[in-house]
Amino acid sequence: MLKSVELRNFKSFHNKVKIDFEKTNYKTLLNTNVSGNLLKGALFVGKNASGKSNVLKAIRFLLECLLAKNEVNWVEHICLFSDTPVMELKYVFEIDKSEIIYDISYQWVDVFLREKLTVDGIELLSREGSTANTILTEVKNYTDIPKQLLFLRDIFFNTRFRGQVKLQKWFEFLSNSVYMDMCLKSATQYKGVDLSLRSYMEESGTKLINDFFEQYHFEQRIEYNKKATGNIVTLESPENQIYFRRNGINEPIPYEMESLGNQTLVQLLPAFFYCISNSGMLLLDEFSSGFHNSLEELLVRYFMKNAGESQFIFVSHSTNLLSNSLLRPDQIYSVDFDKGGSVVKRFSSEKPREAQNIEKMYLGGVFNGIPRYER
Repeated sequence: MLKSVELRNFKSFHNKVKIDFEKTNYKTLLNTNVSGNLLKGALFVGKNASGKSNVLKAIRFLLECLLAKNEVNWVEHICLFSDTPVMELKYVFEIDKSEIIYDISYQWVDVFLREKLTVDGIELLSREGSTANTILTEVKNYTDIPKQLLFLRDIFFNTRFRGQVKLQKWFEFLSNSVYMDMCLKSATQYKGVDLSLRSYMEESGTKLINDFFEQYHFEQRIEYNKKATGNIVTLESPENQIYFRRNGINEPIPYEMESLGNQTLVQLLPAFFYCISNSGMLLLDEFSSGFHNSLEELLVRYFMKNAGESQFIFVSHSTNLLSNSLLRPDQIYSVDFDKGGSVVKRFSSEKPREAQNIEKMYLGGVFNGIPRYER
C-alpha cells in the first residue's frame, strides 16, 4: 500500500509537500478505513485550480513511467513557475511489512535523471544520469542508460524481478491500480485489463452490478442482451446492448437514454469493483461529477468496508463527505494555492475532536482550501 508521497517542482507544487497515508492516533473507523497502520484512502478538497488533481497525477505519473506502453513526456509535469530546474518525487510503499522507497529527480535543463530504490534500508538501485549500479541484474554496473527512461522500468520488463518477491508484489500492486477522470469517464488500468463498461459486461455480465443495486435498494437493474422486451416496447439489436429497467416500470431503457448520473455510475463500477477485489489504488478525479451526495457517501463507505489492502484516493467538491462517520480526519487534505504554488493541509493537523463537525469547520476556514469570492 502507498505510505507517502513527497513532491517538489511537480506541476503546481513548487515547494516540497508530503502526502501521508499513515494513520494517526484517531480511534474512529479503525475496523473499516485502516489496514494495519495505513489508511485505505484519502480525499482532497479545495477551491478550483488549487492543484487537487495534481496530487492524483503525481501518483499516476509513477504508474505511467513504470508501466505504461508509451514514453512519458517529463516536461509536461514540471513546475512552470519554478526557478529551480529540478523535479523531485519520493514514493514510499509498505508491502508485506517491508518499506520500499523510490526516489526520482529530473533536471530538465540538462535532461538528467536520478533514481534510487531501497527496500528496508538496503539499496537495490542507484542511477545518476546514464550510469547506474544495481544488485537486481547479473550486470551490476551500467553506463549507457537512455536519458528519459526510468532504469527500474527497464529492469522490470527484462527480468520481472526474478527472485525479488517483495518487488514483484509491489509491481503487482501498481499494476492493479486504476486512474479515472469522472468528467472524461475513461479509466486507465496498468495490467491491460479493459474496464470499459461494454468489455466488463462481455467478461463478467451484470450480476455483480445488479447485486449491488439490490443490496442498496436502487430500485433498478441493468441488462445486457440483443433483445429487451417490456409490456409496450421490444428493442432488438444485432449486438448486445445495455439497458436499464426500473422497478414498477417494465420497459427497457437504452443506456443512451438513461440519466447522466446513472451512466456515470455504471461506467465507474467496473473499476470500483476491480480495485476492491485486487489490491491496488483507485485514483478518482472529480468524484462529485454527476452523483447525488448520498450516492457519493455510499460508494466511499462501501469501498472502505470491503477493500482489504486497496486504497481509494480521490478529489471531490462535495463537502458532505467531510464527516467523521465516513472518513477519519487523517484521511482528508485541503489543497490551496498561494504565491509559492499548491500547499496541502491535513485535517488531523488541527486535532479536531471526533464529535466535531469537520464540514462546518472546513467551510469556516479552519482547514484552509476554501474559496473566498465577493458576494
